[in-house]
Amino acid sequence: MSDLFAAARASGDGGSARSSAGLVAPLAVRMRPRSLAEVRGQEQVLRPGSPLRRLIEGSGGAAGPLSAILWGPPGTGKTTLAHLVATAAEREFVELSAVTAGVKDVRAVMDAAGRARDLYGRHTVLFLDEIHRFTKAQQDALLPGVENRLVILVAATTENPSFSVIAPLLSRSMLVTLQPLADDDLAAVLTTACVDERGLDGEFALTDEARDHLVRLSGGDARRALTALEAAAGVALDGIPIGGDSATPVPITLADTERAVAHAAVRYDRAGDQHYDVASALIKSMRGSDVDAALHYLARMLEAGEDPRFIARRIVIAASEDVGMGDPSALQTAVAAMHAVAQIGMPEARIILAQAVVHNALAPKSNAAYLGINEAIADVRAGKGGPVPIHLRGSGYAGAARLKDAAAVASGRDRAAAYVYAHDEPDAVAEQQYLPDDLQGQTDYYRPTGRGFEARLQERWNWLRGRLGR
Repeated sequence: MSDLFAAARASGDGGSARSSAGLVAPLAVRMRPRSLAEVRGQEQVLRPGSPLRRLIEGSGGAAGPLSAILWGPPGTGKTTLAHLVATAAEREFVELSAVTAGVKDVRAVMDAAGRARDLYGRHTVLFLDEIHRFTKAQQDALLPGVENRLVILVAATTENPSFSVIAPLLSRSMLVTLQPLADDDLAAVLTTACVDERGLDGEFALTDEARDHLVRLSGGDARRALTALEAAAGVALDGIPIGGDSATPVPITLADTERAVAHAAVRYDRAGDQHYDVASALIKSMRGSDVDAALHYLARMLEAGEDPRFIARRIVIAASEDVGMGDPSALQTAVAAMHAVAQIGMPEARIILAQAVVHNALAPKSNAAYLGINEAIADVRAGKGGPVPIHLRGSGYAGAARLKDAAAVASGRDRAAAYVYAHDEPDAVAEQQYLPDDLQGQTDYYRPTGRGFEARLQERWNWLRGRLGR
C-alpha cells in the first residue's frame, strides 16, 4: 500500500492524509492514456487509416501533418489526443489556454516553432484549449503558422466550430467530432484506474453497484468519472478502523460513492425495463395532468443520465398526441424545447425540459387529432377511398385536361363541373365535394372535444360540416 494510504489507515486520520495528496496529480491526470492502445472510446475517429490516427502515428503524408480541431463534450479525450499527437516523431509540445493566452503568446509560440524547425528539424504541436474563447483577431494570428505548417495546431472546443471558429482556420484544419464515452468504456476506465499502478494500484476494490453508479453519474465524461472515483476512495478510507488490515483492498461501496458525490443512486437502467417504465410514467403523468408526478419522473430520468434529447422527443410527441388542439401552443413549446436542448445541453437543459413538461401537464387535453389520423389511416389500409373527385384533380401538368375528360366520361359526370376557389366565396368556404364518393357522408374522423382551445373550434367545425354537406 502506498505511503499516503498506509499512513492514513494507521493513524485513522484520512482527512489529514488526503490533505498531503495535494502534492500528487489528480487521478484523472495520472490515468491519462499514454498510447492509442489505452484510449477508450472514439473508435470511429481513431480507426486505422483515419486522418487523426495518421496524425498521431506521425504519418501525415507527403504534404505534411494537418492541423486538427477536436470538438466534443468535456472528458471525451481532447487533451489526451493532443498529447498523443505530440509524442509522434518526437514533436515539441506547447499548451495554451484561450482563457489566459493572447496574441502575444501565440506569436511567441510561432517564433519558437520556427527555431525548432530550422535548428533541429522538429515539428511543434500547439494545443490550444477552448479555442472558442479566442476572438476573431486572436484566431487570425494563428493562420500564418497553420497555413505554412510552422505548427501543428490541435485545438479543442466544446462549442460548435461552425459558429465559434473562423472559416479560414476551419478550412485549413480537419474537424474531428468526439462523442461521449459509452457506459462500457467508462466502466473499463474505472476498473483500470483501480488496479493500475498510476491509479489506485489495487489498494481499493470497486463494487459493481458503485461502479455502475459512477458510470451513470458521469454522463459519458471520463474525467468526471475518475474524479468521483478518487473522492469515493477518500470516503471509503475514512471508514477503515485504526489498525485495520493493510493487506486487504479497501472496498468502495455504493454508499461511499453516494457520499462522495452527494448523489443518491437512481434505480434506473437506460437499457432495460426501468428506461421504458419511467419514460412511460412521465408521459402518463403529463397526460393525467399531474405536474408534480411528471416533474418527478423527469428528474429521475435526468439524474440517471438519460439523454435529454430522448426526453425532449417524447415531450414533443405528447404535446401533439395528448394535448393537441386543446392547447396548440404546447407543441410550439415542446418543439422549441427540443431545439434548445440540442444546442445547450446539460445541466441547463433540465430547466427547458421542465418548462415543456409543466406546459404539457397543465394544458387542456385533446386526443381528437390523434384519433382522427388513426381512423383515416385504418380506412386507407382497408381499401376505402375511391378516385379523387374530378374538380379537385391537378391541372398543372401535360395531359391533365385529357385525363379529366376521360374520367368525366367514365363516371358519367359533367366535365364542366369546375373547382370553386374557396377564397372567391364571401366566407372563404366553397360548398363542393372534397372526399371520394365512397367516403362522402360516411366519415367522422375529427371529433373536437369541449376542452380548452378546442371548445372554441367545436362550434365552427359543426357549422363547417353543415356547409360541406357532411
